[in-house]
Amino acid sequence: MIVWKNVHLLGTSHIASESIKQVKLGFETLGPDIIALELDPGRAYSIKHKTKRPKNMFLLKQLGLGGFLFYVIGEFLQKKLGKIVNIDPGAEMLAALDIAEKSGIPVALIDRDIQVTLRRFSAHFKKRELLRMIWDIISGVFKKNAVVNMELSKVPSEKVINIVLEHTKKRYPSLYRVLIQERDRHMALSLFHISSANPDKKIMAVVGAGHLRGMKKYLEEF
Repeated sequence: MIVWKNVHLLGTSHIASESIKQVKLGFETLGPDIIALELDPGRAYSIKHKTKRPKNMFLLKQLGLGGFLFYVIGEFLQKKLGKIVNIDPGAEMLAALDIAEKSGIPVALIDRDIQVTLRRFSAHFKKRELLRMIWDIISGVFKKNAVVNMELSKVPSEKVINIVLEHTKKRYPSLYRVLIQERDRHMALSLFHISSANPDKKIMAVVGAGHLRGMKKYLEEF
């Protein structure tokens, strides 16, 4: 867990059962006054009520081709990996929402609206990067190049996360900028404002482990 002022950043994996335990342990150990989550209202509702957006022409027009394809591919991969470890993607976020509701603790949804992110993805993602991503998924480049060597049920180590981030930044620079870098700054700024408005309260922020490094950097710059 990374600490910045009264903010405690807890890094998770959205498909790791270990993450649910970490969320519960973090709550019991810290006793937060506010729980902040890497969610926007739409995704929070979807996770809580187990709803899925229909993949139709309306969604395609709304998100753009690149954003639509990424949404479909991302959902497919998360579901596939989730089945391997027998856990629903985002289960740790649902656990945090349940804890907050039962404890009467305020929840702050700090992520950028996913539709904004996916539309920006469509606008800025290069076709060659999209084709490269599809090819990588089909050919299993991650496995062949041993970029990732981890147990899916556990949160990856900092070393593995850094390797994956650097690989993503080099191979898919526009994806890295829109999906990681921009959201790191958005979530860090959200936490900065929450912290400034509640200086005497303990804030536990549950975010994907891949966002920890970037968010810490931005928080220290504000």
